[in-house]
Amino acid sequence: MIKRVFIILVLLAVIAYLIAAMVTFNNKPTGVVCTGVELVIKDTLKAHFITSEEIFRLLENKKLYPVGKRMDEINSLSIEKELEQNPLISRVECYKTPSDKVCIEIHQRIPILRVMNQKNDYFIDNQGTIMPHNTKCVSHLIIITGSVDKAFATQELYTFGQYLNSNPFWSAQIEQINILPNEEVELVPRIGDHIIHLGKLENFEKKLERLKTFYIKGLNKVGWNKYKRINLEYSNQIICTKR
Repeated sequence: MIKRVFIILVLLAVIAYLIAAMVTFNNKPTGVVCTGVELVIKDTLKAHFITSEEIFRLLENKKLYPVGKRMDEINSLSIEKELEQNPLISRVECYKTPSDKVCIEIHQRIPILRVMNQKNDYFIDNQGTIMPHNTKCVSHLIIITGSVDKAFATQELYTFGQYLNSNPFWSAQIEQINILPNEEVELVPRIGDHIIHLGKLENFEKKLERLKTFYIKGLNKVGWNKYKRINLEYSNQIICTKR
């Protein structure tokens, strides 16, 4: 019984402390100003589109840079909305800290495919949306060429690209995806001087599984440059064209 009372008293004390801390933080003197910005840019190992200098410059141009402003006049929501208008940013979280600073966490959009043809040059990100081409992209991406419309790119090709990027074998093996006018797909591998005709994207998982088995049991024995074309279009068979 005594132990239970003690636990209850401790919990009440903790709750009282938290309430007091929140009240104290939210009722700081109105003259307190922001002393700094803690900026965190997420996913920099996968992409490096946004720099801290660009973020600060954008906030200054929009008169939203918080340093030197009174803490009670800083609108965190306005900062989030302004930064999220940038097409290279996925999500922003902005909040004030007890040490009179503003923390901004930026989540970049991560590209998984790049569409390049005579009419277009853009990325498809890991959410299936289009993001503009940016020369600062250092990520190694599979290139999409040929007859690509944006609807096909953000739906079927996005799903296909997600599969390739999540599979270590195919992510390392496929260099280029070429789309024919009838939306059939050709793959250009990194290893082997041949073209892979996948056909339509239906059942692509099974087609690639057959190809992987053929690579291991076939090409490893006869040589990776024996064929100029490998056709996976038809069910349960692989048609190869010799050089």
